[in-house]
Amino acid sequence: MSAMTVTSTNALMEQLYLKYQQKPWTETLKLVHFCMDKPLRCPVSNDPDSPLLLCMEKIQRTLNAKSLFSVMNRLESLSRQKGLNSHVSPSGTTCYITSDMFYIEVQLEKDGNVIDAKLAHLGEAPVICDDLVEHLRMKNYDAVGKILENLSNLYQIQGNSEMKAKGYLALQSLEKDLYSMSLLDRTQDVNRVTEVLHGKVGHLVLRTGGTPMNIEFYISPYQILEAELNPGSQVCGAKIDVTVEGTDMLHKLPLSPLLDSQPGEDGNPAFLPLTDELSMDLSAYFLLKFHQPIPMFSSSIEEIQRLTGIQITGLKLAPLYELIVQSTLTEKCSEDLFTHKSHFFVSLPDCPKHCYFINTGSAKPDLAGALVSKIPFTHPKCVPDVIEILRHQMAYNSLISSCVSEKHRNGDDSELLYFEVAPHKNTSFSVFFLHPMKENLACVIIDVVTSREVQCSLHLNPRDPTLNSSDGFISRAVKRCMSVPVVMRAIFRNAAKVEAHSETQDMQVDTKQKPEPACEQIIDLNSLEESPSMAGHQDLVVTDKQSVPDSPKENLSTAKSETLGDNTEKSNPTVSMETSCRVEESTSTASTEAVMKDM
Repeated sequence: MSAMTVTSTNALMEQLYLKYQQKPWTETLKLVHFCMDKPLRCPVSNDPDSPLLLCMEKIQRTLNAKSLFSVMNRLESLSRQKGLNSHVSPSGTTCYITSDMFYIEVQLEKDGNVIDAKLAHLGEAPVICDDLVEHLRMKNYDAVGKILENLSNLYQIQGNSEMKAKGYLALQSLEKDLYSMSLLDRTQDVNRVTEVLHGKVGHLVLRTGGTPMNIEFYISPYQILEAELNPGSQVCGAKIDVTVEGTDMLHKLPLSPLLDSQPGEDGNPAFLPLTDELSMDLSAYFLLKFHQPIPMFSSSIEEIQRLTGIQITGLKLAPLYELIVQSTLTEKCSEDLFTHKSHFFVSLPDCPKHCYFINTGSAKPDLAGALVSKIPFTHPKCVPDVIEILRHQMAYNSLISSCVSEKHRNGDDSELLYFEVAPHKNTSFSVFFLHPMKENLACVIIDVVTSREVQCSLHLNPRDPTLNSSDGFISRAVKRCMSVPVVMRAIFRNAAKVEAHSETQDMQVDTKQKPEPACEQIIDLNSLEESPSMAGHQDLVVTDKQSVPDSPKENLSTAKSETLGDNTEKSNPTVSMETSCRVEESTSTASTEAVMKDM
């Protein structure tokens, strides 16, 4: 039987060979292109021919479309994969990608080079789509496919073409209101970092073609320093996209801008009421979509749901610290890591290596959180308040993630400094460590009151020596770097100076055989090191402290003078550019020295 099977297979292959032996190569090439252009009608994983389809997709991505014919084939194939129609003009140099709600016109030269690309929505005149032109000229067809997908998603609303057009009109109205809010209290010379950290809606970038409007709402000190040390580089912080999505329920959405030209009595933006003339019930809502899901407190999620009036679905509760560790490792490393590890090694220049144990506090239900990928809403007025909650969460996450490293093992355990990071309550956490001069535990409580205000307190055994770090010094250090390892390094450096000064005094006493006056205060303005803290005489028991948060309604022009990079020590709710929030072993020497010079 096996011999017969081999014979029949050889005969079949011989027939196929004879059939296509006389075919020219051009026809074979057309056949290959035809097979590659066939859209997938079902998920690849469920198709019995999935290996072949995957290979065909890889071949298509690898092919470098150089001729007019190959570019046209690639555009037609891409449009079919995204569920769109396409056709070529009689001249053969223009490709039209169309749907019921929009069309794209791509003009090509005879050698296949892209001349222009225009986008037209239903009822609108075509306009040049710069991002589409750029991706087409660079032959970045994955990005072109993403633009086509985003355009199609704008109209994924139940109903006929008129209802879909109303959904697009609602998105345009929202974008105009958000842009108007971004201009409130804005001065001409305001910089991007100030907008990101203080603007009512962060730093806003308008929608272009198929690229949605996005809002940059938080940026870390490390990222700002990186941009400063590399002139011309554009470092991006945390972003969200603004878009619209279809739902199974009706929501009242505005069809025209609602922002009133006159602000309210409290100075906040005022909005017109949602009347029947200005709004319409649609099977859709607006969305703030994250580029990467962020871990959030369950209490913060509940507050956002209260502001928007819409439940965030698809959430899976888990210990927040586990989510932060997992998210940080995913961002830092492309390879799969054992995210269940709870201890991490962090290297700092001129300092023993730190080992951080992350206590997830899984036994406390109030410390649960979830990964949030999108936030639905229906009215532009809730966006500024949602942005403030997101900034607060990102500031908290930055501090915890600064203790997380891809290094899970340490070859040399000598001269290690051990720390335990544990949740305290609400948005505060504690860092426990061994006193540098005694065998008792010490503790720093870090309370992230808002994204602009952090309050810290040092707790020691009353019988232990001071560490020469006041609560105010620690709070300022945290706000400047948003990095736990950098702050602990500064505390240990201050303690080492006290110990060295004490040893010097003892040697003088032994030499002169007489008592010396008490040690004077040690003040080093360059390193922000202060006189011994009164916290050294406090008990290790943690006590609650009243906090007075900064006013959340700060004028953007005033905030500009308090942005990162201001080295004066005033009640600055922001952080300084001279300190890094992440300390990684691979950081360059110049960058590291710039990060550490104030600590």
